[in-house]
Amino acid sequence: MMLVRYVNEFLNDLKFIFLLENKGKIKLGKKMLSKVKPFIQDSNDKLEAGGVLLGRFLKDSKNIIIDDVTVPMKGDIRKRNYFKRGRQKHQQIIDQAWKESDGTCNYLGEWHTHAENYPTPSSLDYKEWKRKLKEDKFSSRFLYFIIVGIKSIRVWEGDRRTLKIKRINHHG
Repeated sequence: MMLVRYVNEFLNDLKFIFLLENKGKIKLGKKMLSKVKPFIQDSNDKLEAGGVLLGRFLKDSKNIIIDDVTVPMKGDIRKRNYFKRGRQKHQQIIDQAWKESDGTCNYLGEWHTHAENYPTPSSLDYKEWKRKLKEDKFSSRFLYFIIVGIKSIRVWEGDRRTLKIKRINHHG
């Protein structure tokens, strides 16, 4: 019964589903979306924001749901065109989510905003993402990187084995 609910929940909103290379899908959940929405840089006074992606690998499928994110907090560096996530406070949330979920809530990657309609990664973004693929501890082969723009959200998949990063497309 619970699995059926999650599958239906996964298929509910095709607008925020992206196709993975392995033919699976990654869905940006409603809680995640509601948390990033206030940080969209839709006015000149808004600074870049970001955090980590937390979510689940759906059993017996290749699908992933990003359920939650951390949001900017003390220790982060935020400027109009720059965000650097502090480690300690975000890591505490990752550890707590892992523990409270009995190991089903995973660190899946990073998100941040850009003050552009259709965001594209900067050379600094790529450099930081590759560093995370090399140095961060995570349970799968891939990390996901989301940039929230003013009019769109884009997702990239990074492979820890090859250090290749590629944009993944919307479903549909």
